[in-house]
Amino acid sequence: MFDVEDPADPSTGTRRSRGPAAFLLSGEGWPYTLVPFIPIAVVLELLHASPALIFATSAIGVIPTAALMGRATEELADRVGPGIGGLLNVTFGNFPELLIAFFALREGLHEVVKASIIGSVLGNVLLVMGAAMLVGGVTRDRQSFSARAARSQATMLLLASVALVMPAVFQLVRGGGLPLPGAELVRFSSSVEGLSLTVAIVLLISYAGGLWFSLVSHRDLFNPPDDEDDDPEVWSVKRSVSLLAISGLAVGLMSEILVGSIAETAESVGLTEFFIGAVIVAIVGNAAEHWVAVYVAAKDKMDLAVNIAIGSGAQVALFVGPVLVILSFFVGPQPLALVFNGFEVAGILLAVIVASHITSSGESTWFEGLMLLAVYAVVVATFLFA
Repeated sequence: MFDVEDPADPSTGTRRSRGPAAFLLSGEGWPYTLVPFIPIAVVLELLHASPALIFATSAIGVIPTAALMGRATEELADRVGPGIGGLLNVTFGNFPELLIAFFALREGLHEVVKASIIGSVLGNVLLVMGAAMLVGGVTRDRQSFSARAARSQATMLLLASVALVMPAVFQLVRGGGLPLPGAELVRFSSSVEGLSLTVAIVLLISYAGGLWFSLVSHRDLFNPPDDEDDDPEVWSVKRSVSLLAISGLAVGLMSEILVGSIAETAESVGLTEFFIGAVIVAIVGNAAEHWVAVYVAAKDKMDLAVNIAIGSGAQVALFVGPVLVILSFFVGPQPLALVFNGFEVAGILLAVIVASHITSSGESTWFEGLMLLAVYAVVVATFLFA
């Protein structure tokens, strides 16, 4: 699993094999050093240890399982072609986060689910893209990326954000109130639930159109040529499917343990479930993917970094959120209404506008990355005191 190969040696034209230790210490391999936290979390759960300790270990345990799932999905996608590959990336790219939210949905933690959706979008467009621009730009005057591709992704994300906010507007105009940050489960009218379902279906259709646009009709726009041959060894289909199944089971186990400890952890450490969902759970669910964006930005591959950051945010808004709404009609105590609290509404609209403005030029500097991180810090501080 960990025995990978380095880029071809220019003197011989052959690849040099890397051992497990070298791989684990590399930029791609560090998440797998956290594997011991998986059995630790299971043992602590069986021993009914401190909820905060169970939450911390299971949260860390999600990271290596998510990293393995992402790698297996990418390898499998490369082998089956762009069409099915794109579908696989959609299905499994956000699977850890989707699974965490599913278990929270089943437990009736609707506000935690909605907080994780908004928190994931904010984390991608502010934290991840900010960190990528900062790290990649520190040693360079500026970095370039495809402005057209970035604008396309950002526009799609902005339109999705508007759609997500409209049920809250509907709720206010009808004389209702928005949920408070400390709430777990709020009952909304059947009309609000019906509107949320309609919005979810429209967003899924829009995402299907976005897949066709990026994978078929304008594939060259989102897949710029890369002359560097620095890919690790190619996995076989059998190996990819096997590791995908293993990582899926591990993600499911860690997610269930994580969600089961949220309520007690929030009470014991003095944090709201809203903050845990919007910040901690959102970051943990995408930690491996977040690291990849920063790692490739440091190698001056900003096209890929920006695509990961904005593309992942768009996937959450257009795919993960709508799927959870549809699932809520079959799982949990009541349907999930896309009525976000005031902090979430302001956060997602302002974050997407800021990110769209910064990426519109097709160039980035370390200072722009710092500004994005500053905006994220302000949003997180607001969520903390909410």
